[in-house]
Amino acid sequence: MATQWLRRGWLAACASALLLVACGGGDIVDPFSPARVVTFGDAMADLGQNGSRYTVNDGTLNVWTEAVSVQYGLTTAPSSTGGFAYATGNARVAARPDAAGSNATPTVKEQIDTFLATGTLGDDDLILISAGTSDVIAEAQKVITGAQSEDQMLDALGQAGRALGAQVKRLVDAGALHVVVAGPYNLGRSPWAFQVNQGSLLESASSRFNQQFLIYIKDLGENVLYVDAALYFNQVTGNPAAYDLNELSPTAVVCTSVDPGPGIGTGSGEVNSNLCTPNTLAAGREDYTRYVFADRVYPTPRGHQLFGDYVYDRIKERF
Repeated sequence: MATQWLRRGWLAACASALLLVACGGGDIVDPFSPARVVTFGDAMADLGQNGSRYTVNDGTLNVWTEAVSVQYGLTTAPSSTGGFAYATGNARVAARPDAAGSNATPTVKEQIDTFLATGTLGDDDLILISAGTSDVIAEAQKVITGAQSEDQMLDALGQAGRALGAQVKRLVDAGALHVVVAGPYNLGRSPWAFQVNQGSLLESASSRFNQQFLIYIKDLGENVLYVDAALYFNQVTGNPAAYDLNELSPTAVVCTSVDPGPGIGTGSGEVNSNLCTPNTLAAGREDYTRYVFADRVYPTPRGHQLFGDYVYDRIKERF
């Protein structure tokens, strides 16, 4: 299954490269150097809207969007503190409630609404978007609990993928010249999938979102770079030793910060990395730099850093 997914992911990434140049190639005569980074999305890009992040909160560069920003010598801050990082944990692209059942979380569309209502986009802006993970969680969880069928889930996630495409087009129409988008990684490879024995379901869910998003943005290749998070995390979880990670890393969770409430949307009473610090680590996993996952969905600082480096390399190749 992992080999087939890697092959499909590689083919999808390189097919989209015909339009998005996502596989690199070509010489960049005048490399792009952004003056500002603006981010939208869900927990994969949340820089601490509520004061903490969805990873091990250790004060390091522990979210991939921040890791990219620092490579350009730029700082970022959550919009709740006056910055331009609007991504919020559990946010869905356009649907409510969020992955954890709250109607108070701004959707990705609403995050963009807020930014465009007060700001403008310049030629030297870098837009980073990480979205779709919360939609996959919300819709797959309905199947797991028997609230909907798998076909209904796939239909909903296809709509969500297209909705993200519409928001990306909206940003391009508003003047964005450098938009980088990461959809959900293959949640079929997450600890959640292993814990509930739903790898196939979560792989299909993630794939449907990404496929429909790519179809929607097929004409935006000049300004949009799609970064294949599914392909990258498949590689990391498929061969952790190559990344100096513990062999248990693909299935192991390092945090013990159980949330009695809905947490990240995968069920109550589960580990929520938004509550995790170096003081809430599992015995034997104190060296969390050797692991990919903080909770059953979201990465450790090491996982984020690896992906951030990958994204930065793709940006340098593309822009």
